[in-house]
Amino acid sequence: MWKPATDFTTMRCLTHQLLRRLLGRSPLCVPGRLSQSKGPILSPKQSPLRQSCSARPGLVTATDVVNYWQKVFETNGIPEARESSEYIVSFVLGAKTFQSLNSKSLCTPLTAVHQEQIQQLSNKRLERMPVQYVLGEWDFQDLTLKMRPPVFIPRPETEDLVSLVLEEESRKCEKNSDLCFPVPVPHPMILEIGCGSGAIALSLLCKLPQSRVIAVDKEEAAVNLTRENAHRLQLQERIHILHHDVSYSSAKQLLFWGPMDFIVSNPPYVFHEDMAYLDTEILRVRLMPHDCC
Repeated sequence: MWKPATDFTTMRCLTHQLLRRLLGRSPLCVPGRLSQSKGPILSPKQSPLRQSCSARPGLVTATDVVNYWQKVFETNGIPEARESSEYIVSFVLGAKTFQSLNSKSLCTPLTAVHQEQIQQLSNKRLERMPVQYVLGEWDFQDLTLKMRPPVFIPRPETEDLVSLVLEEESRKCEKNSDLCFPVPVPHPMILEIGCGSGAIALSLLCKLPQSRVIAVDKEEAAVNLTRENAHRLQLQERIHILHHDVSYSSAKQLLFWGPMDFIVSNPPYVFHEDMAYLDTEILRVRLMPHDCC
């Protein structure tokens, strides 16, 4: 099982001191194994906390917190420090992005509950947990999907695969409509091999209202997550989710469903020689406990 980059006592000291520093009460302790730097992560001379807008002294706003955690992440070598900080704060405040927050939300002092939630989520990011797992959800196409390890996070190029299927289905419909005597077009049947979080399958179900999908994955965690996302999106009646490895015997079971119009798959692919150069977040995904989020 993966051991976080710092022990629990040190992390607890860090987070409580971070909160006190954020409120202007005391300096920070040092998480020894999170950073190579020595001394406080942020000292008053290095990064004085300036309250923005009309917040009273001693109170902090969303902008203050984003700026603060960005510097903490940067000091500890966390990739995409600014983006991570913005996503966490906006998520706690109920927004998709930091840019979508209105001026009132940006200038209103944060409640103690919000500060505690931001602190807890930021602690996870300090442990190099990907921000998608920190938040527990992520947007794909027009859907918001639950995310949790060890199921991989959909890559941006995966949306291109969905677009290719939609374009091909559109061409088929156009060809049929050009016929002198158009024939009834059956509901497209789609097979996805390696469904993961269900991003591809569920996106296609939403974009093609008459379609049906069979989603297969050898990992039980992936099957469970796809099923959960299907229920959240109320698409469970149009998708069959199977816990199978891809083999000749399992392929024979699919014959029951009849011919497939599309077979799609976007499995994780990394060359063995490239494994050593992957980001820490990627290497640790498969080692994270299922309930870590």
